Amino acid sequence: MRRPQRAREYPLGRVENGRKIPARARTVAPVEGVRFAILGGTQRLHFRVALPVLRLELLPLKASRLRRPFLFAAPRSFLAQCISGLLLAIAAIGLGSCAKNYYYFPTYNYANRPVPPSKLANRVMVAVTQGGSAGSLQILDGSRDIRQNVENTIHSFSIKGFSAPYPNLILNFPEQIHGYVYSPAAPPSTAAGTLTTINYGTETTTGAMGSYTSIASSVAATADQQRIYSTQETTGQLLVLDNSTGSQYALNLPNVYKVAVNQGDTLALAMVRNSDTLYRVIKLNANQAPPPGYVDCQPLVLPVYCVIPVPGNYDRPVDAYFSLDGTTAYILNCGPECGGTTAGLTLLQEAILTIYTIPTSLPYPSPVTASVAVPGGVTAALSDGTTLYVAGQQLQPDGLYAGMLSTINQASNTVTATYSISDGYHTKLLFADDNTLWIGAQQCANGERAKLGLNYNCLTRFDTSALSAQLIPNVTPGGSTTVPFPNENNNQYYYGDLTGLCWVQNLHKVYTAYGGQVHAFHTVDGSEINNFYITVQGTALDVAYMDALTNSAD
Repeated sequence: MRRPQRAREYPLGRVENGRKIPARARTVAPVEGVRFAILGGTQRLHFRVALPVLRLELLPLKASRLRRPFLFAAPRSFLAQCISGLLLAIAAIGLGSCAKNYYYFPTYNYANRPVPPSKLANRVMVAVTQGGSAGSLQILDGSRDIRQNVENTIHSFSIKGFSAPYPNLILNFPEQIHGYVYSPAAPPSTAAGTLTTINYGTETTTGAMGSYTSIASSVAATADQQRIYSTQETTGQLLVLDNSTGSQYALNLPNVYKVAVNQGDTLALAMVRNSDTLYRVIKLNANQAPPPGYVDCQPLVLPVYCVIPVPGNYDRPVDAYFSLDGTTAYILNCGPECGGTTAGLTLLQEAILTIYTIPTSLPYPSPVTASVAVPGGVTAALSDGTTLYVAGQQLQPDGLYAGMLSTINQASNTVTATYSISDGYHTKLLFADDNTLWIGAQQCANGERAKLGLNYNCLTRFDTSALSAQLIPNVTPGGSTTVPFPNENNNQYYYGDLTGLCWVQNLHKVYTAYGGQVHAFHTVDGSEINNFYITVQGTALDVAYMDALTNSAD
């Protein structure tokens, strides 16, 4: 072990009347480090640096006659400045080496995605309105569950350039690094709405994709951005925005309120309120005459798009779910819940219903391959490849409705089981981590559960392994257990409508727009994450996971 050297004193070499008058310079014990030298006067200044201890040594040095004039010309103040500047530089390097990078991205990001300006790797976008007069798209850190950066130097993140007043729908396409946000005019106004494109890479809006003459009750788009469909119920029009031609076509279809499109953009189906008829869109070839039995074609001269009925027996169709293999369209028949007779599914061949398949004679060939009665009700569906999960409501003897989840074997097209879930009109179904299925609904306080004094919240966590359902949050009205983080109305047992739901993949959590605020939950047990740092100013209308690996995370 090396022994520390003792502090030493060195003469500075001052000469008076022929004698050297020694001056003393105190030093500290030497440390290992980098050795520097600066010449000045008749001395050479040595010092070694090893953070955090500095050692200075003043050693005598006889300068040669040639160097002496130059050396004596350097003032000692200059020497001090050099030393001070060098020490500051060393200190800055030392402090800089201690800085920590909290936001790390690999050299090759997933799918070559760009690093966003926010530097957040797990972004959840929240559509927010401030009283219906102004809106914004806020970005949350879905990994840390905060709205600011870790250093708290940036207090919030948002999509630049977006200001639509009531963004109530996000169409999320993380695989293509973009999305669409629809915003009608602030309710109850019936003024035109807008559909805005969002660039996830730059976190900015790239402008409006289309505008509407009235509020769109439904908007559907595909990842390739070739066509965007929407329904204008108040004007009775089905709009087709064709980006390949740059034109929008308004097909007249009274009371149309829902449109669904498959991800291949080869099949678009439309539903009419309080009707048992299903319609599809076709695109004509150049100078082709409209098909027989069409409802409307636009433009009237040299038409491009038409809408025609689809043969089959339906019972208040409200939506369509398209199979993962692209062969079958499942028509969701709402039945009694929507004023009809029998809830169920009608299975159609997609191949003979594409927008490029144009019938030439009546009657149209039937695409129906099977029908499945679903007593539990059908308003939303989702498949894992072998089992189709269907959510809806079943009419009870007392005239109220009770929420049900039905499982259907897709090989045999039979209902295998039903489970009690939240009441209300179900619109959200989403798979997530830990073998869970999450189900969201609206208007849940008007059903059978509320009457019986049971938990009547609008979010259900279904364990696909244990085959058990749990309403989230897990409370009993009037009991001692209350919701963990009440919304602004301070209701201790009910959050309200669930209008947005997304899966933060591989992080074992889901985010929601629940009762007008952001709530996040652990998928492993359904417990709620403290939402103090993810609440937003205003009303949360929808959520989307911007950095999802697939488009199915919403």
